[in-house]
Amino acid sequence: MSPTARDSRSADDGSAAGALERAAAILDAFDATHRELPLARLVERSGLPRSTVHRTAARMIELGWLDKPGDKYRIGTRLFELAGLVPVRHELREAVLPYLQDLYAAARTTVQLGVLDGVDVLVVEKITGHRPLPMLSLVGGLIPAHCSGLGRAILAWSDAATVDAVVAAGLTRRTPRTITNAEALARELATVHEQGWAYDREEGNAGISCVAAPIFDFTGNVTAALSVTGPSAAVLPDRIGPAVRMAAAAASRAYAARRWAVPRPAPELPSQ
Repeated sequence: MSPTARDSRSADDGSAAGALERAAAILDAFDATHRELPLARLVERSGLPRSTVHRTAARMIELGWLDKPGDKYRIGTRLFELAGLVPVRHELREAVLPYLQDLYAAARTTVQLGVLDGVDVLVVEKITGHRPLPMLSLVGGLIPAHCSGLGRAILAWSDAATVDAVVAAGLTRRTPRTITNAEALARELATVHEQGWAYDREEGNAGISCVAAPIFDFTGNVTAALSVTGPSAAVLPDRIGPAVRMAAAAASRAYAARRWAVPRPAPELPSQ
């Protein structure tokens, strides 16, 4: 989906804020299906004047925010380095990754870790092994919360305002099985809350099913979810559900312990 063009007044002024708006508009032009863009497409998708894009992109290349090995622009490695410092990627991923690995070893199909980002789920980590599913979002990609196991596992323990925002954004139909009715979604979330895991049966992608369970932080609030995703014949909720729920519970304890941990002060060295 193309990004919305930003307000031209803020994007074209000469202030530092205007420069940041221009850089943000250019970065927003990239997504999972537009990883490399020639100048013309970058102008089109950013909504900025050609001269502005050319000048701003040149400076972003100098800063390492963009790269241009040939005639196309792409995201630079400096942003990749900085992304590793984001708490949700660093702290959450480090705490949960061992349990994702255990779950992958048991299920032998794709496992994912996601957090709610507005009305979508941001994929923070995934393990695919030798049989990746190309229709699934990559790490850093977004998937709709209402029709994904990850999203429902989070929404089932979220407050009413969060669920209402997802409904207000529109329950878009992705497949013939997608729930597009607010009442039906509410009933489904109640079921998820009761059984401890969410089941998406070909609602996001035809032929693909997902079982997911919530991860809680040290305050007891839902903060993420992990899932097993794969061909529907291989992802059976009665068999996979308990294992996913147990992995999520263990991941919650590990993440809560990490967040509670207080660094010990360095011991004082004896005086000479």
